[in-house]
Amino acid sequence: MLAINGQLRAQQTTTDKPRTTRILFLLDASGSMNAPWEGQPRWNVAKNLLAKMVDSLNAYPNLELGLRAYGHQHPNTENNCEDSKLEVAFARKNAAAIKQKLGTLKPQGNTPITYSLLQSAGDFPADKTARNVLILITDGLESCKGDPCATAVALQRKHVFLKPFVIGIGAEREFGKQLECLGQYYNAADVKTFRTILNDVINQTLAKTTVAVNLTDENGRPVESNVNMSFINNVTEQVEYNYVHYRDAKGQADVLDVDALQSYDLVINTVPPVRQANLPIKPGRANVLTYKTPQGTLNLQNPQLTPNPYGTVQAVVRAQGNPVTVVARGFGAKQKLLAGNYEVEILTLPRIVRRISIKQGQETVVTYDAPGTLNIISDLKGYGSIYRLNQDDSQTWVYTMPEGGSSKINLPMQPGTYRLVFRTATATGSQFTDVRPFTIRSGQTTSVSIFGK
Repeated sequence: MLAINGQLRAQQTTTDKPRTTRILFLLDASGSMNAPWEGQPRWNVAKNLLAKMVDSLNAYPNLELGLRAYGHQHPNTENNCEDSKLEVAFARKNAAAIKQKLGTLKPQGNTPITYSLLQSAGDFPADKTARNVLILITDGLESCKGDPCATAVALQRKHVFLKPFVIGIGAEREFGKQLECLGQYYNAADVKTFRTILNDVINQTLAKTTVAVNLTDENGRPVESNVNMSFINNVTEQVEYNYVHYRDAKGQADVLDVDALQSYDLVINTVPPVRQANLPIKPGRANVLTYKTPQGTLNLQNPQLTPNPYGTVQAVVRAQGNPVTVVARGFGAKQKLLAGNYEVEILTLPRIVRRISIKQGQETVVTYDAPGTLNIISDLKGYGSIYRLNQDDSQTWVYTMPEGGSSKINLPMQPGTYRLVFRTATATGSQFTDVRPFTIRSGQTTSVSIFGK
């Protein structure tokens, strides 16, 4: 649901009116379609099978058909690259009109696939609720120097039509690799295969398809839910659907409205996200997709200290061995994470890194020591840094004092042993650097005085 003007509204508009499916047959009527194919011209095979197909669809409810042909209005000698025409506009139960038009068309010209795709954008009525399907039937490649693949993707991005079906007919030319970028490509090497493919494409278009997504723990038990899932069109890279996963009282994931005529990557927006490329959705089937997304909870817990001199402390969470930030949260919050090993960087002074393991269904608490306060007492200006002393007497930089600014500073800091290295702005040499060790204790204030030399 979407919140709009304070009201919840469904992602897809639902009405009592059934959704219309529109199928545009984009038919090659170029000169090469006169070539023989198993004893008869390819054109005759294509138009006869298409005529039978539209006949069988004539009584199908909520279905409109259209026919666009190319290469049939001008002879090949004219090299016309705009030879494309919508011969039968979309309408219900218009099989007779399509069959009559197929009987009058004569193949003779070029193969302007790109131009025809562009023109087809105006063939579909303006109807955002409809499913627009394009079926290209061709025996050749683009002959007019266009880029049909880029054009097909651009029109999908504009939601003109779903991922097209492309049926290449005839065994003489092997051009599948050049046409598969257009959409779902089928190679009809013989007449029998062409008939089977045409039937299969129609079945995919009209058959009922359902998709359910099961989110499981490490042992495959369906227990995870309430996670946002994004279905991304992996051709256009646009998000087609956003759903928050739901599981009923019986533990069953619900059925989602996902159009099977597009190809998707699924992003399960856990933290970090899980991505599955090329979802194996089969049209006309009850698809159940299962993914392991075991989650535990990270509890960022402040120490018992009121008030906390730090204010709100932030934590940066990364997967162990990976510098990319998974999430950043303030202490006092809880965050669900995928089961695994993480590093939590706590932005105290100095910063602290904790290595943790998140386990399925368990809560992992991360905290830090209650801070003390460093009070630097001086009315002198200068330059300096604070270092933490390690057990091996080495030092680690913690903080750089404001350059040339006032040295009157109060800093909340973690308990430990430190040293302040400072030179006043008026000092005439490095030898006048002052080094002062100090110790910070939880809940206490430590004062360090600085005097010029």
